[in-house]
Amino acid sequence: MDRSVWFRRRMGAVVVAVMGAALVTACSDAGASDSAASGGTTPVAGGTLTFAVATDSGCADPQQAGSADTAALRQVVDSLVDQDAKTGKIVPWLAESWTISADGKAFTFRLRPGVTFSDGTPLNAQVVKDNFDAVPKLGALAVQAESYLSGYVGTTVVDELTAKVEFAQPAVPFLRAASTSTLGLVSAATARKTPARRCRDGVIGTGPFVLSSYEQNKATTLTRRAEYAWGSPLWARPGAAYLDKIVFSVVPEAGVRTGSLVSGQLDVINGVGRADQAAIQDEVADLASYTSPGVGFNLGVNSARVPDKAVRQALLVAIDRPQVVSTVFPAGTRAATSVLTASTAGFEDLGSAMSHDPARARQLLDQAGWTSGPGGIRTKDGVPLRLTTVWFTNAAAYLPALELIQQQLKDVGVELVLKELQVSQFAQLLKSGDFDLFWGGNYRSSDPDALRTLYSTKLVNTYRIPVTELDEVLDQQAATVDEVQRAALVGRAQQLIVENAYVLPIVDNQIILGVAKDVHGPRFQAPGDISLHDTWKS
Repeated sequence: MDRSVWFRRRMGAVVVAVMGAALVTACSDAGASDSAASGGTTPVAGGTLTFAVATDSGCADPQQAGSADTAALRQVVDSLVDQDAKTGKIVPWLAESWTISADGKAFTFRLRPGVTFSDGTPLNAQVVKDNFDAVPKLGALAVQAESYLSGYVGTTVVDELTAKVEFAQPAVPFLRAASTSTLGLVSAATARKTPARRCRDGVIGTGPFVLSSYEQNKATTLTRRAEYAWGSPLWARPGAAYLDKIVFSVVPEAGVRTGSLVSGQLDVINGVGRADQAAIQDEVADLASYTSPGVGFNLGVNSARVPDKAVRQALLVAIDRPQVVSTVFPAGTRAATSVLTASTAGFEDLGSAMSHDPARARQLLDQAGWTSGPGGIRTKDGVPLRLTTVWFTNAAAYLPALELIQQQLKDVGVELVLKELQVSQFAQLLKSGDFDLFWGGNYRSSDPDALRTLYSTKLVNTYRIPVTELDEVLDQQAATVDEVQRAALVGRAQQLIVENAYVLPIVDNQIILGVAKDVHGPRFQAPGDISLHDTWKS
């Protein structure tokens, strides 16, 4: 197939997931109408939905939240545009129309009239400016939001409902970024608060629900906005949401979440592991799955502490990804074959460079001067090849996956030391760089510019990657309007990351929910956010 045709198709359907592009239950798919979603019965307004998450994001501000467990925050804020999870098409939301300059540097949005924040203040062009001007000042937690606005020059208030957002260079990924909850709009009062207060107190949005209370590491409670009337055209129900209240509870133990769902104490749970699938797929609950685009789960390598390319390459081929997936992760999960997930636009299959080859790993370590030592762990100049791996306790599969990788690396003479941290320690970890390997990634993005966010030395550079050709390639792909040229640059960026083993891709990110059978209408949005506006309980 001609590469330009291929790339257009990929960019147009960036989120056609491995397990299906929409959240699917036994009764419906994400594009179904309310009547179809309910198996033919009439939707019922009212009631409380209980939704258990594995961990707290550590911050009640979607522009700063660093964890994937941000389902609550998506319900509080709306975005300028929305993206169809099936086709990749960008559609109006808070902006009823927009234009993009020929050079790709300016985006002019015409806002929908009559939209208000939950504090009663109107949405206008000045608020859009306040939001985007504040993002660069949010600090370490706003990694994703700041990367979306890389090269941001400023926003001009053209008139009350027209805002012109300008960049120093072509900003090809920006329109897709504008559909995410990360760039969801908050009120002017929220934008003026300090980052710490926004995290602690939460935000005021235009969304269908209001943040009623937030108890870090315990629960987040949302209540319905009766006057809401400006939802995305991709939603099935116009106007206000069905549910009166949603309670998101933090339940770290996967077995407790599963047991509570099966017993009817919970309505929806996330982080369903392989061992829990059979228990959930019975008469009281269904599984809903979605493979999100972006960067999947990986072990990021701190290049400042593991500077030897041969060692990093040895780690890359010492890991048996299919074994990790088939042993630990839920059925249907895909082993990584690139740093981008297979559902991402511009994905390039580099599986041959990452395939399990312990003999090659041993050869690389031999050539780098690491010889067999006590207990089979290699040493060099009397120092054992011992690597500390940091991980966060926000999914059931993380520890068993790391323990299996630990065994695989030991087989080639590498000792992996596992260090557990809380999600709230994420910002400090970014700042300190106190790790050899970091279990992370899981960066949801419907645009391949996710690579620049994570691996450019000009941004956060969590993995302390040195300045190389990669920087230039990442900058060029973000500013290249021509689809064929951008496809080639995205492919080259993946090759450089894998060839240099800056990260060790493990598995594509599959989101799996357990959903009680009396719950109808939850939907995955394109990057993997969960929308509950259309959700109701029978």
